[in-house]
Amino acid sequence: MQFIDLAIIHIRSGSGGAGCVSFRKEKYIEFGGPDGGDGGRGGDVIIRTAENLNTLIDFKYKQHYFAKNGSQGMGKNKTGAKGLDIILTVPIGTEVLLENKQTLLIDLNKVNQEFLLAGGGNGGWGNQKFKSSTNRAPRKANPGEKGVELTLWLRLKLLADVGLIGMPNVGKSSLLAKITNAKPKIGDFPFTTTNPNLGLVLHNQVDFVVADIPGLIEGANEGKGVGIQFLGHIERCKTLVHVIDSTSKDLLGGYESTLNELGKYKETLTLKVELVILNKVDLLSKKELKKIIMLFKKMEINVLPISTYSKYGIEDFLNKLVKIIETEKSENKLVKVGKKWAP
Repeated sequence: MQFIDLAIIHIRSGSGGAGCVSFRKEKYIEFGGPDGGDGGRGGDVIIRTAENLNTLIDFKYKQHYFAKNGSQGMGKNKTGAKGLDIILTVPIGTEVLLENKQTLLIDLNKVNQEFLLAGGGNGGWGNQKFKSSTNRAPRKANPGEKGVELTLWLRLKLLADVGLIGMPNVGKSSLLAKITNAKPKIGDFPFTTTNPNLGLVLHNQVDFVVADIPGLIEGANEGKGVGIQFLGHIERCKTLVHVIDSTSKDLLGGYESTLNELGKYKETLTLKVELVILNKVDLLSKKELKKIIMLFKKMEINVLPISTYSKYGIEDFLNKLVKIIETEKSENKLVKVGKKWAP
């Protein structure tokens, strides 16, 4: 399925039905009085999250969503039927923005979360509402209220426990394919991955979601390379794993460049980097590997050597991830529960 993380939609809630002008007509009753019913309320446009979705592809092919209008009121004080609502189903992690693409309307980050995008118009009053002591036979009714029309942007930011970040072609997709059942596109050239990929890891009876984020180059926060939109996906990840190519000619430069782009986009993102792994170590000699590890140690950075080709260090890597995730879960639980109140 094609991954789409940005879509524009045009919505309109239903207009209210018009009120009715009617008079009671019964045998032997000469002046029955007004009995025109109110118009029905227009349909709403509602947005709702669903667990089994991870793309906005449906909104690429259909962009207009109009709720139904309310029905007109009828005689015998019968209110018109309400217009049918329209419910838009989106993945968890979807943001709704106004047409200017800057103003955030709602961030849908919970399961089955609902939000009213546009409320239907009220139905008009029938003539029985206009009856008074001075006007016993009103011939007046209200038209229904017009619906609301909006142009909105939907922007998806993936929700994942772990995000794999790093320069292009460092082996993030290979690592994802090795530890999950995901089948990302893998190639020996930069920007093989142009869309984020998700995979589920099950290790030591703990499951968690890992996202492979397209490579970040210098200027990514300004839209260079694969663009700024993928930094938004990184923002949602609970933990970040920085993947470095051990065969690179500029190891420290690539490492610092990636952190620099994260910091320019959002300062707190750099705090999410909890693991730095050195990939493709099967292509190095023991002496070369030791030299690289010492180079990072001088900067007080602990690196974990792995190889997706030979599976070296993969078990240790997964054990460390499980430990980080379990620690985060326990910390979140403590925050939610909080301390018991005492006088």
